[in-house]
Amino acid sequence: MSLEKSPKILLVEDDPSLGMLIKDFLGMENFDVVLAKDGIEGFSTYVSGRFDLCILDVMMPLMDGFTLAKKIRKKNNEVPIIFLTAKSLKEDKLNGFDLGGDDYITKPFDEDEFIRRINAVLKRSYKAPEAADCQCELGKFKFDHSNLELSMEGVVSRITKKEADVLILLCNSRNSLVKREEILVKVWGENDYFMGRSLDVFITKLRKHLKPDPSIKIENVHGVGFILSDGTK
Repeated sequence: MSLEKSPKILLVEDDPSLGMLIKDFLGMENFDVVLAKDGIEGFSTYVSGRFDLCILDVMMPLMDGFTLAKKIRKKNNEVPIIFLTAKSLKEDKLNGFDLGGDDYITKPFDEDEFIRRINAVLKRSYKAPEAADCQCELGKFKFDHSNLELSMEGVVSRITKKEADVLILLCNSRNSLVKREEILVKVWGENDYFMGRSLDVFITKLRKHLKPDPSIKIENVHGVGFILSDGTK
C-alpha cells in the first residue's frame, strides 16, 4: 500500500467527546477514521474491515485495550497498534509493547506530536529494511524474507514482518555483531528504551521459531547488540 492513499484508522475510545474530537482532528489531517466506543465494538469493526492502523484506548469497559490488541494480533500480526492511555506507568508501556504495540501515547497529548507519531508508525509499517539478500539458507532453514517464510524439511511457517525484518539484518551480517541501534533505526525507525524492549521480545520470538535447529544461535551481547550464527563461516 502507498501512503499517497488516505490511511484508514480504527479508533477505539470509550469517551464519546474525546473520541469525536480525535476523529475530527485526524479527519482534517487526511486520515480516514472509523470510531468504535468500546473494545467489543472495536473488535467487531476491525474484523469487518481493512485498516492501516489501530489506535486503542487502554482503559475501557467491556474489553480493555490490551485484551482487544491480543484479539487483533490473533487475526493480524502486521497491523500497527498505538495505545492511548491516561496512565504513564512503565509497566503498562512494557505490557503494550509485549503485546505487539508500536507506540504508546499518554493523554493529554500534543496534537502535532500525535500526528508525527502516527505518521512515523505508518512509515515504519510500510518500509522494509535495506537487505542485500531476500532469501538465504540458515542452518537447516530456508528463509524467504519477501514472503515472510521460514521452511525446514518441507515444513513452512509464516513469521511476522518485523520478525522477518530483524532476521534479515542478522542473516546479512552472520557471525558478526549487529548493533541494537542499527536494528532499531532500520526496523522501528528510532532508538529509545521502549522500542528496545520491543526488540528483545522479537528476538525471543525468533529464537522460538529457529529452535528446531540447535546449530542456530542468536547471542545477546549485553547492551550492545546480537550475533546470529548457524555453524557456518
